[in-house]
Parts: sequence; structure tokens; C-alpha cells
Amino acid sequence: MHLQLKSNKSISLVFLGIALLFQGGCKQNQLVYQAGIREDILHNKNSFFYLDVARYPKHDKNLPVGIFDSGTGGLTILDAIVTLDKYDNETHEFNPEGDGKPDFGSESFIYLGDQANMPYGNYPAENNTALLKEHIFKDVQFLLGNRYYLTRNAPHYSSDKEHVKAIVIACNTATAFGKKDIEAFMDSSGLGMQVIGVIDAGVKAALQKLDPAEKASVAIMATAGTVASNGYVNTMHDQMKQSEFQGDIDIYQQAGIGLAGAIDGSPEFISRDATAPREEYKGPSAKNPAAPLDMSILKRYGFDWAENHMLFEGSAGSPEKVQINSIENYISYHLVTLLEKIRKNSEAKPLRVIILGCTHYPFYQDFFQEKLRKLYDYRENGRYIYRPVMFPKIEIVDPAVFTAEELYIYLTTRKMSRDGAHLKESEFYISVPNTSNPEIKTDAAGGFTYDYKYGRKAGYIQEYVRRVPFTRVNVPEDILHRFRDIIPVTYGLMEHFDHENPKTSSIDEKDKI
Repeated sequence: MHLQLKSNKSISLVFLGIALLFQGGCKQNQLVYQAGIREDILHNKNSFFYLDVARYPKHDKNLPVGIFDSGTGGLTILDAIVTLDKYDNETHEFNPEGDGKPDFGSESFIYLGDQANMPYGNYPAENNTALLKEHIFKDVQFLLGNRYYLTRNAPHYSSDKEHVKAIVIACNTATAFGKKDIEAFMDSSGLGMQVIGVIDAGVKAALQKLDPAEKASVAIMATAGTVASNGYVNTMHDQMKQSEFQGDIDIYQQAGIGLAGAIDGSPEFISRDATAPREEYKGPSAKNPAAPLDMSILKRYGFDWAENHMLFEGSAGSPEKVQINSIENYISYHLVTLLEKIRKNSEAKPLRVIILGCTHYPFYQDFFQEKLRKLYDYRENGRYIYRPVMFPKIEIVDPAVFTAEELYIYLTTRKMSRDGAHLKESEFYISVPNTSNPEIKTDAAGGFTYDYKYGRKAGYIQEYVRRVPFTRVNVPEDILHRFRDIIPVTYGLMEHFDHENPKTSSIDEKDKI
């Protein structure tokens, strides 16, 4: 067994000093001193984030399941859960044909997308994993707690959100950097709650695509943070050892810089209105050492240059200051970059499996397949460039279904499944910058500036963001259309939350999904 590994950059978490919190405008704003978010949650009764764990309704099967992601990509995980039909709902036995009934029809879910702070994959690249872990703990605290804001400008928070009975981390970077810490928190706090991540599920799915003695390459396409953690590589190594896998597998990683951000519309990576190269752009370019755009192989990327999907100066025949400005072009860039990496290895084994190690990527799984087919057939001067390092049919692995199965097994074996039909009680929240906090810094679009988002220090615990229900005010129309087309069942649950749930009854009808 041969593994081609990248170095693992491990950055330990240190929560810094004593912090002072002041936010104007709301009754609940207060001066808060603390040593870190975990201490604040457990011990600081004056903190917005305090949780009375001694009175938490532990092991209550009637509670919802909590799911969080750095943005909206985790909805692909939720959709796999709510549409799962691989078990007999009476006997709970595995049945690949299903029984015609959703396996989680009796459950309800609370989803949080930390859109204001996404993409999480950039924090390790900016040497700020301490802040990343703080965000992760605040996500967990939100799911465990009962507070939210009805709108970003609400004068007070509401406190009628339900607690949760289990947590799914629908984010690969958060799983890689936070799962062990969250599990330790659950143990030390006495909550003893199950925490399910996506990485183990993704590796399990990938290995099922391989023969026990296979000689091939496996690729992980993920955020820069997930790649830096080596979470998938280490987990694959562990699972192969445990299963006594006898194959010879090369493992490649491709850090999808900009892709998750583009899918969620982050302005540092994509702009629907731009017609020329932008100063704030942080995606692949000829001058970006983390994601270099190789102008010598520009034709190989196969970019779509129409409708400002690529931004540049000069002529199309000789472009300068080239910037990617469409999701499909980001995918093209990262697939070609991955294949170039494999092609340049003189002993490379053909690529057999790609794990989509970011929950945003499955929204575009069909385009991944289409692009791979084109690259398999791509020729220069009659010579196939990538075919020698590609299987004719490359398996694309989405960890979502395996994550759903793990959750189902946990709930049924622990007798934590709910009775009845409660799926339409599911709720959806997203984070937005807290404009009542005078310390935050926002750009013209109303989001955090890049330097503020990734540059502020951990340990200064305050309400940088507010968690509010999904509405047309905080989710762009084109992204809502994507939800409706690709994950219609989950989109229907979002609509139901906005229109039928008493919590959202006072939201303006024109703003509802």
C-alpha cells in the first residue's frame, strides 16, 4: 500500500486573554470578560452564549436534530437525510430498495448556515484556525441553545428555538478542525451528545468504489482548510489499515480555492455585476501563489469566456489580469489543476475516484462529470493529454448519503427516533453581520470585509453575527432557484418554515421564500 501524502500543517488552538464586549442598541448587550468561547458557554452567565447544561433536556427523543455548515452547502447533506429511503421503517433493517417512506419522516431538523463567516476553508490559509474553531463552537452553541433573531434589525432576540438531540457537522473543514474538540466538549460538559461528521462517511464511500487489491489514484477535492488538515488522507489511511486493504493507492488533494465561496456568492471570489478585473478578487490568477492560473495551458482549462464568466484586460486572444467569474469555470480550473498534478507524476496511477470533500460541491456534481468526460477526450496535436491518467469512468463520491445512514443507525439503535410525522417542523437559519455591533467592518454589499472576516482575533467573544431565518433578504434569488431545482424536498421545507411556522409569522410576506 502506497500513500502519497501532503504535509499536515497542525496549528494548535489557544484562546487569548480577557476580552471586553460592548454592543449598542439592545437590552441584552453587556460587558463580558472571558478566556474563550467554551468557558463562556459553560460558566459566564452574563454572556449571550451561556448555556445552562445542568438543565439541558438530555436524551429527549422528541427534540430536533441540529445540522450546521459554513454556508448553504450543508443543505446537500440535509437533503440526503430527508430523502433517504434505504431502511424498513418498521424493522429498521437495511433495505436498498427502501419501503417507499422517508426514513427520517418522523424527525425534524434545525439547520444553521454560518454564511457571514464563510468559507471556513480560508481560515487555515490565513493562519487563523483559532477563530475558525471559535466559529464552530458558536455554531454548536446556537444549535444547543434557544436564541435567534427574527430579522437582522430586530430590537431583541427571541428565545423559543428548540434544543437539539444530536448534531451533524455538514462541513468538511469544521469536521476536520472541530469534531474532536466538540466531542470533548460534549463529554466534559456532561451533555454526552452524538456528533456526526462527513469525513468518515466520505472515505467509507470511496473505499467501497475500489476493489480490495486495486492500483489506482483517489483525489480529494475540498477547501484549502480541509486539505491542510489532512483529515481525509489520515482517515483513508486508517480505514484502509482497519480493513486490511491490499491495494496500491495514490492519494491527491486539490484545494478548491474560491469554489465554495463562489457557490455561495462571496464577493471576494465572484461578482454577478463585474465586467472587468476587480481589486478585491482572491481566486485563482497568474499572481496567486496559492492558486496559480497557468497561462501557458490556458486552452486546457476550457473556460467559458461568455457573459463576463471570465474577467480580463486586453483581447480574448491575448488576455491579461485574468480572473475567474463563474462557478463552472472554477470547477474547470480545479479539475485541470488536479489532473496536471497527476500527469506530472511519472509513476502516476490512473484516477479512479474523486471525493467531493466540500458540501457545496455536490450542487454541481453533474457539471463535474461533464467536465471529466471532456478532459478524458481532450487532445492537443492528436495526443490525448489526460486520458493516460484517467479511468474512462471516474466515480464521484458525495459523502451525504453515508452521513445520513450513520445518523439513522445512531437514532434507531439508541432508541432516539421520534414518533409521528414532524419533518415539516424543520427550521432554517443563516448568519448575517450584526450591524448593531459598532466594531464590525462591512463592505459595500453588506458582508464582512475580507480582512475583518479572516483577520480578527479569537478570544474576544461578542455577537459579530446574528442568526436569522432564511428569507429572500439574506439568500440571493439565484441561490434559492438552485435549491428549488436541485434539492426540491429541502426547498419545500424551507418554504414551509417561512410561511407556516409561528416563529416566522411576522416576517413580511414579500421577503418569505
